[in-house]
Amino acid sequence: MIVNSGGKLSKEYFVSYLKLVMNAKQCSLDQAKEHMEIHFFKRDVQSFGKYTYSNFLKALKELS
Repeated sequence: MIVNSGGKLSKEYFVSYLKLVMNAKQCSLDQAKEHMEIHFFKRDVQSFGKYTYSNFLKALKELS
């Protein structure tokens, strides 16, 4: 999925994305989180800014 690095991504976006990863990989939320930190954020969780990362954390909290 191509993401515009200038865009602010919502909590709902990450809820959907995390569910997709968990479903596709048949993995836990912790494994999906790790996968996204490596592949989506390219090991730099601030790469899309604080707002986007904050929404990522909110999505994790909602799903836990």
